Amino acid sequence: MNYTFADRMQGMESSAIRELLKVAQDPEVIAFSAGNPAPESFPIHEMAEISASIFQEQGAKALQYGISEGYPELRRLSEERLKNRYGIGRDFDQLIIVSGGQQGMELSTKILTNEGDTVICENPSFIGSMNAFRSYGLKLRGVEMDEEGILPEALEAIAASDPKVRFLYTIPTFQNPSGRTMTLERRKAVLEIAKKYDFLIVEDNPYGDLRYEGEDVAPIKSLDEEGRVIYVGSYSKVLAPGIRMGFVSAHKDLIAKMVIAKQVSDVHTNQFFMILAAEYLKRYNLDDHVQEVRKLYKHKLDLMAGAIREHFPAEVIFHKPQGGLFLWCSLPEGYDALELCRRSGEAKVSIVPGRVFEIDAKLVSGTFRMNFSTPSEEAIQRGVKILGGVIRKYLDECRPL
Repeated sequence: MNYTFADRMQGMESSAIRELLKVAQDPEVIAFSAGNPAPESFPIHEMAEISASIFQEQGAKALQYGISEGYPELRRLSEERLKNRYGIGRDFDQLIIVSGGQQGMELSTKILTNEGDTVICENPSFIGSMNAFRSYGLKLRGVEMDEEGILPEALEAIAASDPKVRFLYTIPTFQNPSGRTMTLERRKAVLEIAKKYDFLIVEDNPYGDLRYEGEDVAPIKSLDEEGRVIYVGSYSKVLAPGIRMGFVSAHKDLIAKMVIAKQVSDVHTNQFFMILAAEYLKRYNLDDHVQEVRKLYKHKLDLMAGAIREHFPAEVIFHKPQGGLFLWCSLPEGYDALELCRRSGEAKVSIVPGRVFEIDAKLVSGTFRMNFSTPSEEAIQRGVKILGGVIRKYLDECRPL
């Protein structure tokens, strides 16, 4: 039978790049292509105790329908932590619990945009969010960055030339994939441009708690005095990704529309895991747990960065971030990281070519992303050594494009 698919699925078919990344599923492959938190960071013992008590004391509530806004106690605790930790939450703000940060992006898109509207994204940016935007028939405009984040002049040029811009999507802290952190001055400038041209900002902050050095930078949402910023956060990177627990803090009028949109999507986030997350926040100190996670990831980051310095050719430039989960590397001018990805896959080491994260994924790119949170220490050292050899051979055998 021949099937006719919706127009919105155009451009979202499995690409050669996505197929290439399936090599990471081989158990013999050292996967630097993942983005997963380390399993050893999960508070399994604590969650087991909480789970048992939930079923003993409030099992019927945990297995029953809940409200679309989310479990009230988890909302209260999340709002409290956002206020205390990040200075987020004005009188006009409310919070909704969502099924992972990804749903926060999807709901924002659903309530704010029409087909043909424009969304500005950092270039490169997170592929999951970009595909959410594409699924609604939106035009993506990439804004360039430097080491301090979005270039204000580039953002203003796009905004001034395109009246259909609905919002800017940004990951200002430990950006995925580049690892960059936008400075406070740039954040203020970006917010002023959004005010001038009257578009919203969707601020994605899944890695904000994972800082290993340097000083925290205030979220854009903490500077928001008029409800222009939609802030998306997640418990995935600090508790466990499998619980699919995120949240959105935004003006109450926006949240009201998200509640309606969520009702036709999944009704509400998993009730049991919302209660579990709330109980964890009440019984344990999340910041103490985060500190242990930071120690684990800082060690792995330092280990990978040291191995890269030892084994990669000097021509390869890499950016060591102050936090997050990824290292961003660049081959010399004219080389293609997609070809490197093919070669490294054959050597049983998987990486992600940078073109996956580009607005136009067909463009040749010499950049690639490496994850340090998922592999073991032994795998990091062995895998970087193998990859370094693959890179040297590629640079020796092939001329620049």
